[in-house]
Amino acid sequence: MKFDAVIIGAGAAGLMCAIEAGKRSRRVLVIERNSVVGEKIRISGGGRCNFTNRNADHSNYISANPHFCKSAMARFTTNDFISLVEKHGIPFHEKKLGQLFCDGRSQQIIEMLLKECFDAGVEIKTGCETKELNKDDLFSISTTQGTFQSHSLAIATGGLSIPQMGATNFGYRIAKQFGLRVGPLRPGLVPVQVQTEDFAPFRELSGVSLDALVSCKGVSFRENILFTHRGLSGPAILQISSFWHEGESISIDLLPDVNTHNLFRDPGNIAKEINVLLNQFLPKRFVETWLRLRGGSHPVNRHSSGELDDLAKSLHGWTITPTGSEGFGKAEVTVGGVDTDELSSKTMESKNIPGLFFIGEVVDVTGWLGGYNFQWAWASGWVAGQFI
Repeated sequence: MKFDAVIIGAGAAGLMCAIEAGKRSRRVLVIERNSVVGEKIRISGGGRCNFTNRNADHSNYISANPHFCKSAMARFTTNDFISLVEKHGIPFHEKKLGQLFCDGRSQQIIEMLLKECFDAGVEIKTGCETKELNKDDLFSISTTQGTFQSHSLAIATGGLSIPQMGATNFGYRIAKQFGLRVGPLRPGLVPVQVQTEDFAPFRELSGVSLDALVSCKGVSFRENILFTHRGLSGPAILQISSFWHEGESISIDLLPDVNTHNLFRDPGNIAKEINVLLNQFLPKRFVETWLRLRGGSHPVNRHSSGELDDLAKSLHGWTITPTGSEGFGKAEVTVGGVDTDELSSKTMESKNIPGLFFIGEVVDVTGWLGGYNFQWAWASGWVAGQFI
């Protein structure tokens, strides 16, 4: 069977690309190896789909070429996707930091995309696994449901994150098959493990969370951190994990809004126990563990000025060296991917293989936590859909 365009992967980027190509009266086939489409859409945002972020721009993305995503992001914006959601009457709300979620379930976004595909005449085959892919005059895609030919081909198969939902290295293998470079790959937006002996007492605080400023290599995020049986998680840790590399340390300011110098030297506080002061700002279980490792809690006036300064410094600059991350099984995204130097930023097409496009997570463009990766998927898919 011959098509104008075949898209491998029925996730956010692949479906958006199919919709736009179908609107141009292209005969489009989407191939999905899973039995259903949009699995990562379905589980995102706790089942409510954090489908975009009002603040999304190129500065919220990690890439060897931080300028690559500018073109796509400018041509299909957050407001463009919001308009599509509103067109389908899907109620949504804004949480902190510009994050937009469905009021109902993620399935509404999937159904919206499927409706748009249907209206555009797009054909979708699920449970269809690609076995072999070649190109002569046309692309030839051999699958478990037959062989298909197409003038154009888009790879929208995502990265390595969440393999239990079907993630594979397929997209990277295809890129290499056609001679495109693929950069180093690592888990992003992922909890970290801290198996060092000095951190062991904090693993007993599993489930405790607190507001903190987390930094690594000059990048900082202010959100909650969460203690786990294996280390640290929570939004701030997930954010910084995309910048962190093995062997590096991260710094945690446990009291970003508190001037501890003034707190400890306030005349009204000098007779108070240290734990009483810290319990105002930090969870009691954390304070108990923190002070136990530092000789226990005593009245402020039992400490020298130097001891108080050291305590303040430790609270504002707790240094942690993770021993690893939770890996791709717990990662929300893959950092790295198909080298952007191999692709046109205006079309997402390979510079050397006409008709071959790469979109979404498989490309070396990784967003922050909070709807940014979906916006890249929508934007890159939309752009490719204008040319495929």
